[in-house]
Amino acid sequence: MSTAPRILVAPDAPTPETAEAITRAGGVLARVAAQADAIVWTRPKEAIGLRELLAAGPDIRWVQLPFAGIEPFLDLLDDGRTWTCGKGVYAEPVAEMALGMLIAGLRHLTGYARQERWSTSQGRNLLDARVTIVGGGEITRSLIAMLTPFRAEVTVVRRREAPLEGAVRILPTSRLLEAVTGADAVVLALALTPQTERLVDASVLAAMESHAWLVNVARGRHVDTDALVAALTAGTIGGAALDVTDPEPLPDGHPLWSLPNCLITPHTGNTPEMGVPLLAARTRANVERFARGEELIGIVDVAAGY
Repeated sequence: MSTAPRILVAPDAPTPETAEAITRAGGVLARVAAQADAIVWTRPKEAIGLRELLAAGPDIRWVQLPFAGIEPFLDLLDDGRTWTCGKGVYAEPVAEMALGMLIAGLRHLTGYARQERWSTSQGRNLLDARVTIVGGGEITRSLIAMLTPFRAEVTVVRRREAPLEGAVRILPTSRLLEAVTGADAVVLALALTPQTERLVDASVLAAMESHAWLVNVARGRHVDTDALVAALTAGTIGGAALDVTDPEPLPDGHPLWSLPNCLITPHTGNTPEMGVPLLAARTRANVERFARGEELIGIVDVAAGY
């Protein structure tokens, strides 16, 4: 590109971090869509107004979305421009959250936290545990690296059976029941698509070990919530640690709140304080690549929807 790329940040004004990332990458901030070569969209859960901006910007060839999950934007995706998202941007913080949840669940920290008196000892080691991770993206790669010192035996379930460093076994989604059988913990770290909604249903929960913990740092709709409540109540599985729920936010009085073997956090695997500098770094890298005509990072597979 012979001239500096013109980047529109919308619908919110750019933060100082975003503005600096764009200008240090050689880009210039556009004021309106008609002047823009690209859009950096700032609202991860809202697509209102983006369609109009794209229609008003005939030269817009690239759209950067803020999060890895792009469900609100699916009906806007097209093959006429490049779409990128936050794939991998927040992988390490989210993997760290999953690791903390694994330890809290397996070591019974969730149960101890509810005690009001000295109790009997419970829990299992994450050391040498068998962990199944559903999803083969950057969160999974980061989590495998974090699990290495624990000598965990990791099975990965993903669409493609391509090798993944650190995993002892790669299985397709069609073999999910086999993958969860015998595991001490099952971690969900996959994209939400129509094919992965309610992926963890009553049959999957029944196949899990009675001591196993389910950790979900992906999307709440991967799990059949009613089936999970039933499994936790009956002791079919050891427990669940959920950074995401269905519905979300989880309503006051929902049965999951009162279950002693359920840990719930309010979708904080990545907080704004953690995310702003990480997304700014991704924006800068992609603006630099866009200016040079190179392949961008975090490209959305329009056909797959993530």
